[in-house]
Amino acid sequence: MDWTLPEPILAAAVNGPRLPARMAAEPKWDGYRALLGHSADGRIVIRSRRGTDMTEAFPEIALAAGALPADVVLDGELIVWENGRLAFERLQGRLHRRRTTTASLAAKWPAHFVAFDLLHHTGTDLMSRPYAERREALEQLFTEHELGPSLTLCPSTTDPQIAAQWLDWSAVGMEGLVFKRLAQSYRPGERGWQKYRMRATTEAIVGAVSGSLSAPVTVLLGRLDAAGRLQYVGRSAVLSRPAGLALADQLAPAAGRHPWTGMTFSTTWGSQEKLKVEFVEPVTVAEVAAEVSVDPSGRWRHPVRWTRVRADLAPGDVPLFEAGNEPAAG
Repeated sequence: MDWTLPEPILAAAVNGPRLPARMAAEPKWDGYRALLGHSADGRIVIRSRRGTDMTEAFPEIALAAGALPADVVLDGELIVWENGRLAFERLQGRLHRRRTTTASLAAKWPAHFVAFDLLHHTGTDLMSRPYAERREALEQLFTEHELGPSLTLCPSTTDPQIAAQWLDWSAVGMEGLVFKRLAQSYRPGERGWQKYRMRATTEAIVGAVSGSLSAPVTVLLGRLDAAGRLQYVGRSAVLSRPAGLALADQLAPAAGRHPWTGMTFSTTWGSQEKLKVEFVEPVTVAEVAAEVSVDPSGRWRHPVRWTRVRADLAPGDVPLFEAGNEPAAG
């Protein structure tokens, strides 16, 4: 085969969790999308969605991939479990590290490769074949070679009731569901699959905004901890113009020292670029729709969707902040 690994197929967002007819559902993992290949000449390659070579960053996966037959390419997700839930931040600590540091991290927080597609198998390109046929071949691969535990087979179902039960896995950091047409070929770079991310409607306190107080662009949100201190929990996506105008009527500039004075905020999760913000009096309560992914500090990892101002609620009515736990739904 040509050892240039293909681009991964992508997924388009959908609003509902119901499994459509003639499709299969799989859990949506909170990890790094990756292609894993074992070449005919024995090379192991782990490549990210954007083409980054991550082989040295995950030595335990490269070692486990030696159990694969030669000339095989898998599509899947790199994940790390910590304290009974998915720990995305442990994956981030792997990249751009020295080999000795990476080995230490692999020993402390070992990664797993969750395989959900088989693209190439011992001289045969499977991408033009239907998902159902590729899935059968993937299951046979795991059975015949007794792969594991670092290499794990992703669950798949055509039963809507089973797919609905997987939504309960949000307690361990599962993000939602991925839907795949049974008759569909694997189309590199296209949004041929569908994904549903779970969200919970909840409340938080407006602590700052980007843009300006008269025309807020995004909102920085917080919750009070048990000692009454305002802790940062995350940021909203860009507000619509009507939502920004409605919020602006409720905002007042911070009087005196703000609880977040001295803190800096990044433009995106994991970015080094700093966001310019305006602190406000932390008295306005917002209703937001938040995804289930959080980091160990209890902050939402993805921007939340702004729903509305809750003028009927006071900051004390908002669920308390608890570090190390998912911000609770109100």
